[in-house]
Formats: sequence, C-alpha cells, structure tokens
Amino acid sequence: MHRRLLAIATLLLSACASMGQDGRSYPSLARRPAETARVGGEVPPDPAAQPEQGEARPADPALARELAVLAAQADKGKGAFDALYAQVGPGIRGASGAAVSSEAWVSAQVELARLEEARYDSVFALASLDTLYANRMKAMADGTAQGGLAEILAARTSALAAVDGQNDRIDDLKAALRQP
Repeated sequence: MHRRLLAIATLLLSACASMGQDGRSYPSLARRPAETARVGGEVPPDPAAQPEQGEARPADPALARELAVLAAQADKGKGAFDALYAQVGPGIRGASGAAVSSEAWVSAQVELARLEEARYDSVFALASLDTLYANRMKAMADGTAQGGLAEILAARTSALAAVDGQNDRIDDLKAALRQP
C-alpha cells in the first residue's frame, strides 16, 4: 500500500517539475501592484487617462451634479457624526472602567452603535465615489466618456478623510472600553 502511494506521489511530483520546460512562459505568481494596494487608500490616477498638459477638457455637467450630490451626502454624514460624537463621546469615555455587561458598558455600546449609524452617509458617499471612479475608467476605456477622474479623486479624497477621521475616533472610544 505504501509503495503505491510513494509511486503516485513520485509520479505527481515529476509532472510538476517538468512544467515550463516546453518553452512556454507561464504567468508569474508574484503579486501585481493592484493586489498590494492599500484597501481604502489612494487610487493612483492612470496617466494615460489624464488630459495632456495644456489640454483643457470641459467639465461634464452630469458628472459635476453627481459629484455635488455625493459631496453633500458626505458632508451631511460628517456633520451628523460630529454632532453626535460631541454629545456621546464623553459618556462613552466615562464608561471606560465599567465591567463588561454592566449597565454603563452596555449603554456605551449602544452609543457606539449610534455613532456607527450616524456616519452612514459619509461611508455611502465614499463607496459611491469608488464605484463612480471605476465606472468612469471603464467608460473612458470604451471611449464613451472623457476626463473627470481628477474631479472624482478630489471628491473621494475629501470623503475618505472624513471617513478615516470617524474610524479613528470610533476606534479610540472602543479602545477605552473593556472588551469581552
């Protein structure tokens, strides 16, 4: 029985070792730049998709309207979060010494959930801007749209800064509380 398994394993390993010796080039298994990009980080603009120096492309009115709506939504989420954070932050920090499952700890968890909910508009706007960027890149590749990436990236950078700030503040509050 062991001899059969050894023979099969040897046969399989010899087949693997002979791959690639036929002169064909197999794709590398190394990570591509897109696979190592930071999730939620900056999206590097495609130089080929950018207008040449001195070439001014007129702004797409539909894109400008969509960006204005998403920027307003991100600002609305930021405002709602900031107002609620000022209201509940001190109470959550006050529960830092409370035992897990105590009334103060549970109340702090409820307030954290309210903070998460208050930032919905900011997070939704950021996700929509990411989708808009991807769709615009596809439309540019198809030749059905021109430009607009710089405007999308500017709006995305602003929304990302708001969401990152909210994440940091929520993480700080969570770190102050005892964990179960």
